[in-house]
Amino acid sequence: MSEAAERTGAGAAAQLILELLPEPVILVRGGEGEAPEISYGNQAAREVFRIRLAGAPLGAAMRQPGVLEAIEHALATDTPTEVAFETIGVQPRYWRAFARPLDLTHDGQRTLVVVLRDETDARRTERMRADFLANASHELRTPLASLAGFIETLRTHARDDAEARERFLEIMAEQANRMARLVDDLLSLSRIELNEHIPPAGKVDLARTVEDVSDALRPVTAARDVRILTEVAVGPTTVIGDRDQLVQVIQNLVDNAVKYTGRGGQVRVQLAAVANSEAARAPSRSGIGLSLLSPDVSDAQAYVVLRVTDQGPGIARQHLPRLSERFYRVEGQRTGGTGLGLAIVKHVVNRHRGGLIVESAEGEGATFSVYLPMAPVSA
Repeated sequence: MSEAAERTGAGAAAQLILELLPEPVILVRGGEGEAPEISYGNQAAREVFRIRLAGAPLGAAMRQPGVLEAIEHALATDTPTEVAFETIGVQPRYWRAFARPLDLTHDGQRTLVVVLRDETDARRTERMRADFLANASHELRTPLASLAGFIETLRTHARDDAEARERFLEIMAEQANRMARLVDDLLSLSRIELNEHIPPAGKVDLARTVEDVSDALRPVTAARDVRILTEVAVGPTTVIGDRDQLVQVIQNLVDNAVKYTGRGGQVRVQLAAVANSEAARAPSRSGIGLSLLSPDVSDAQAYVVLRVTDQGPGIARQHLPRLSERFYRVEGQRTGGTGLGLAIVKHVVNRHRGGLIVESAEGEGATFSVYLPMAPVSA
């Protein structure tokens, strides 16, 4: 084989290797006084930028000024560099770009190879760790202090008081259960956030899932003398989703509605298919409505809307924007929950590229609406 043929074969093999790499790789060229231009991008880069890369200006793909300045400096000085940056979309993604000069100069233009490393998971894990420690230490302090106080009392003043001992042990068991629920919810929220940027790919029949959740909550509703009334409109109710996480969404919403509904009342759960996001966001009742989460998808996307309506005391307007914050509780409406239920709902719905709306006014109960992308109908 001739030397030229060997170089041609080596070049083809190198390009094949670049195409198979999981990390985005682009070649950038530029000369003095010229705007940098992309000469090649591998398959991973094309999937990230979603434009035709060969021949495109660097600014068409990399819109962050800091990244452009770093790459232009590397071209001008023929020195390696690296820079961290963030891209905004349905979910923010965190990247680190590594630019390395290549010993290739043509018509006065230098060439850089730029490798992008996705650091989203690492950044999310670190943030989740910090949030978990801060939130857990804050929320666990009160029940731990209560337990410590009762233990000290049982060791001293109430050592021989059987009546006080039984009463204190009951309270201690309640505080221990509260801590267990809190830890479970914190761990659940952390797991959801870890994969929030990865949309689910399965199919879930929401009508059947609502029925399963209603059956599971039957002991709770019976104890509170509350009925769950389910209304499923004619039409498809299958969505793109993760069934376990959607069970969490439905269970949290229905459980909250049952807690706030008085004895003898009812909770209404409605399911309906709608043609687009405008129809999904349409108000379902009078009162003050607010979108807590909106999907970043095409307006033509069809959705299945889940509405859960209670007969509780309602929520004042000033509280609505903060309902999905961690540990936020409306003053005067304590139900013994962890304050994480709606935060879990919001993060799950966000992973499913759906939307979340609350409609409520004082004295009129509340309606929480979740709309999720409808699964394509099989031929």
